[in-house]
Amino acid sequence: METTGGIQASLSGRYAVALFDLARDANALDTVADSLTGLKAAIVQSPDFKGLINSPVLSRDTAGKTIAAVASSMGIDGLTTKFLGVLAHNRRLDQLPAVIRAYETLLSNHKGEARADVTSAHPLSATQIDALATSLKARVGRNVKVDAKVDPAILGGLVVKIGSQMIDSSIRTRLNSLAMAMKG
Repeated sequence: METTGGIQASLSGRYAVALFDLARDANALDTVADSLTGLKAAIVQSPDFKGLINSPVLSRDTAGKTIAAVASSMGIDGLTTKFLGVLAHNRRLDQLPAVIRAYETLLSNHKGEARADVTSAHPLSATQIDALATSLKARVGRNVKVDAKVDPAILGGLVVKIGSQMIDSSIRTRLNSLAMAMKG
């Protein structure tokens, strides 16, 4: 599988590859990606949903029924709903965030895109994300899909990671470098 790279090495990667293969065969790559984007947002925004996927005390049956009900209420597509049922049955719902990240990487590779994890101190606007994607495209030579996160601890600037390459222009890093230089 040319799109898998080193992703298959992890448990979540193997699940993501299986979901990706099923979605590709069903011509549903983008539909599944949209469902996963909704689930990703739910994990961040809903403590109850995050608790559900991380609960070690729910039985397989209860977890499966609960996740099916949640998927139905969120309008998750059938393939992704079945996949969530498999995760629940195998007691692997806690792997969902990592599965989503791996699926996004597989889809980007399939589309010939690079993925950039961007961390900023404040939320970036759509215009800023588009400008950043354009700038990164010029640097890496292909379209870049930006996954933006917020971490106030960096104080300002950006931390950009594309594959194994990292560009850290955060104020926190600059201050730490200055402090080290003053000690030395």
